[in-house]
Amino acid sequence: MEDQDREFMQVAIDLARKGMNSNDGGPFGAIIVKDGKIVGQGNNRVTSTNDPTAHAEVVAIRDACKNLNTFQLDDCVIYTSCEPCPMCLGAIYWARPKRIVYGCSRQDAANIDFDDDFIYQEIPLPVADRSIPTEQQFQENAVKVFEEWAAKVDKTEY
Repeated sequence: MEDQDREFMQVAIDLARKGMNSNDGGPFGAIIVKDGKIVGQGNNRVTSTNDPTAHAEVVAIRDACKNLNTFQLDDCVIYTSCEPCPMCLGAIYWARPKRIVYGCSRQDAANIDFDDDFIYQEIPLPVADRSIPTEQQFQENAVKVFEEWAAKVDKTEY
């Protein structure tokens, strides 16, 4: 591990501890680094904001994107105190950083009752077999917006 990785990981871990001790949410912290500088940071704020998406990585991504005035985190590294859950991993992939560095594993998280395994099990299931009933309706109307997007000449692609 590079010294810089160790230093930045410690910042993420310290954010996790600070957020936990402030009762913001669970014991998770994340930072985003570009060119050796922290450009975004966050800790879990699920319970304090009543937002199930306010995981440390998502909070840090939002902060970095705001600070960098961009929707992609090219050339950035995400340091997170724990292996990202499926939601955070999806957000990270959409943000397109160059690397992820994490501390605890998802098994470490499961050991303290943060078990995302049920989500991992749901993802490969056919939609009809998932535990939350899901159905497609009104595709013929919804797809019209997609067609308009495809024809839009002044869109910002991502």
